[in-house]
Amino acid sequence: MAIKIEMLRAFCAVAQSGNLAEAAGRLGRTQSALSMTLKQLEAHLGQRLFMTDRKNRLTALGAYVYDLAQEELGRFDAMVAAIEARAQAPQGLLRIAAVPSVAARAFPGLSAEIAARFPGVELELRDMESGAVVEAVTRGQVEIGIATAGWQVRGATQEPLFADAFGLICARAHPLAQQANDPDVAQVLEAGLIWTALCEGIEAEGFDGARGKARLVAHNTLTLMAMLRAGKLVSVLPQSVAAIDGRELVFRPIAGLEARRMVHLLVRDEVGEVDYVMAAADVLRRQAGTFTKA
Repeated sequence: MAIKIEMLRAFCAVAQSGNLAEAAGRLGRTQSALSMTLKQLEAHLGQRLFMTDRKNRLTALGAYVYDLAQEELGRFDAMVAAIEARAQAPQGLLRIAAVPSVAARAFPGLSAEIAARFPGVELELRDMESGAVVEAVTRGQVEIGIATAGWQVRGATQEPLFADAFGLICARAHPLAQQANDPDVAQVLEAGLIWTALCEGIEAEGFDGARGKARLVAHNTLTLMAMLRAGKLVSVLPQSVAAIDGRELVFRPIAGLEARRMVHLLVRDEVGEVDYVMAAADVLRRQAGTFTKA
């Protein structure tokens, strides 16, 4: 017997709910049918997935299977949604993923121009961190990606789109924003640094121990923006991030810090000659000069 996608979906539903009754209700199945599915999965694996019959605690294998199954179900559901969307789009489907600092600036104008020029094309937009953008491009989940990628991405044409400098980003009322001279790395660290994934790419004297001095780690752009606007903490980010909220946040160079981020445009090879894909790529190239302006 092979493991089927619905077996994994049933297992994940029970693992999330902690009991058969709630999971059965979510899936629209009977408890007995759900229990049988789990028994078949465990029999195939030759090990238990739950510690007890109450289904409220996973075994070590169960936790491992749950993590992998969640990832696979997400990919499967995304694939089904993409297939259905493409089938329903009268002239095609254009999917674009970009890092948040670019998405906020690029997507409004891009969507308006594509809608005007290709009214039958459905546009699907996503913002995500660079690693996820690259993965979406390589897996064929998007036609165009905008990301920081210092390596050649398989199956895609890659070109530099723009570069922006790393510097201090903080609320306009913050003391480091008000002082006459550019702050140095030591002052930034003393002010209370919010660490992000983008900070990982900074190589500069005095910044190598910054991770250990960070007071907070932010993995989400909305959370990061809210914390910076609150005025007490600061971060070191590319200049285009400040442009997302130029009214409340300010960008300042950091003395002695010359690190820059290079952002690339990625277009999947097999769709690179499609008219609306080429048009979207051209719009993004034209917009690139505005991404670091407040």
